[in-house]
Amino acid sequence: MGAPARTPCARFIVAGRVLTVRNLDTSMATRIGFDNERYLEQQSAAILERVKGFDSKLYLEFGGKLLFDYHASRVLPGFNPNVKMQLLQKLRDQAEVVICIHAGDIEKKKMRADFGITYDTDTLKTIDDLREWNVLVRAVVITRFDGQPSAVAFKNRLERRGVKVYTHHATRGYPADVDTIVSEAGYGANPMIETERPIVVVTGPGPGSGKLATCLSQLYHEHKRGVKAYYAKFETFPIWNLPLKHEVNVAYEAATAEMKDVNLIDHFHLEAYGQQAVNYNRDLEAFPLLRRIIERITGESSFYKSPTDMGVNRAGFGIVDDAACREASRQEIIRRYYSYACEYAMGLVDKATVERVELLLNAHGLSTKDRKVVAEAHEAARLGRAAGKGRDGICCAAAIELNDGRIVTGKNSPHMHAAASVVLNAVKLLADIPDNLHLLPPIVTTSLTHFKKDVLKGKVMSLDLEETLIALSISATMNPAAAMAIEQLKELNGCDLHITHIPSLGDSDGLRKLGVQATSDPEFAGKLLYMV
Repeated sequence: MGAPARTPCARFIVAGRVLTVRNLDTSMATRIGFDNERYLEQQSAAILERVKGFDSKLYLEFGGKLLFDYHASRVLPGFNPNVKMQLLQKLRDQAEVVICIHAGDIEKKKMRADFGITYDTDTLKTIDDLREWNVLVRAVVITRFDGQPSAVAFKNRLERRGVKVYTHHATRGYPADVDTIVSEAGYGANPMIETERPIVVVTGPGPGSGKLATCLSQLYHEHKRGVKAYYAKFETFPIWNLPLKHEVNVAYEAATAEMKDVNLIDHFHLEAYGQQAVNYNRDLEAFPLLRRIIERITGESSFYKSPTDMGVNRAGFGIVDDAACREASRQEIIRRYYSYACEYAMGLVDKATVERVELLLNAHGLSTKDRKVVAEAHEAARLGRAAGKGRDGICCAAAIELNDGRIVTGKNSPHMHAAASVVLNAVKLLADIPDNLHLLPPIVTTSLTHFKKDVLKGKVMSLDLEETLIALSISATMNPAAAMAIEQLKELNGCDLHITHIPSLGDSDGLRKLGVQATSDPEFAGKLLYMV
């Protein structure tokens, strides 16, 4: 393969300054690295093969996100974030879904970062989404239930909307006492979830939701009834047939740094088959016990010789451009570093989590400088400070890389956040709207600022991104330029963006809805601890 195509040095007038883009390499940005259709075909065939092989009921644990798996789509360009749902649609006459959620996650209001919603809210959303796809939701299981008030309220909410809810307590004897685990005092103490179809998909809003324990509890009850039920796991990461240090697998380590996951060679698989396969520490550590439990439940020698055996994972066979996937994964590792660094600043993770991702960056020769928008955002902030720009003595800046490789910057002002400014600047450029033409007339921003300050009694008067987009949509009814700009917003989907300060909730939500892949420095934009 020859050297990637490069564009010549170009200069753009963007956001009021001359921006130079040198030797811009856009080859990776436009390359597809993953064949979604091939993967869908192979993964569904592999699942059906498992069902035929067992000739009975299969409890299939879905690892990762059932819907909107944006991590996978970021590291495997071309991966459909809803491919699992596409697969379920193909199998919907044979499959039903059970959703697990850990009672402690409900109580702690654990968040799904990509949507900015709690796990219990995500469960409600998943039920709605599954129903829209005509996939049967059999029940919700609240795991490790101990009467937590929030979990009780969630159970009541579901039941009053007609959703069947089961509660499972922590399994007595787990993890060491197999005799107790596989008994009426262990799995037998859980109520059996009544299912009807040959494939039962067990999923949850995040890791630690109790999916495996629910599957094993069901196996116990099924075998007591004389039904030969079996277990398998739908997996995506780590990809077992990629090298251990392949960037796609390393990106998974970065994504799960908080959980201290480490990719390892599956020594069980190597011993059984003489073949190297990649798995992660928790599955390897749990496998001997899991094999014993399954053998005790079924009364047979384990069908599986390794944790890799248990997984149904054909993702590696969907990769059609390894270089594109490697580069996308390198960018994801950097994004994860910034994400954890910001979470540390907000008190959500410990320092060790950030340091784990730093080690991954260093081990693979990566730097935050490898994310092009970072340097541009910092330079815009420097120039803004020199020119006395910003609000209340603080100059925040943002930079976004468009799909054609051009980089646009924006800065905060007394009337607008940096995220809002850069988005407006970007759509103006895409729509060929002159830089000096206002999308939002000063009278509009001044009126909104007055409203936030004097009517709502807020301390922060400038408009965040969500507020700006609403104002833009209103302006579009009278301003043709604003209408043109709105049509360009969809072109920001998948674009990289960096902000020099932690974005507000309205900025984060707006960027998320636009599909922008945003990062930020772990710095706060002011000294206020509470802002309204």
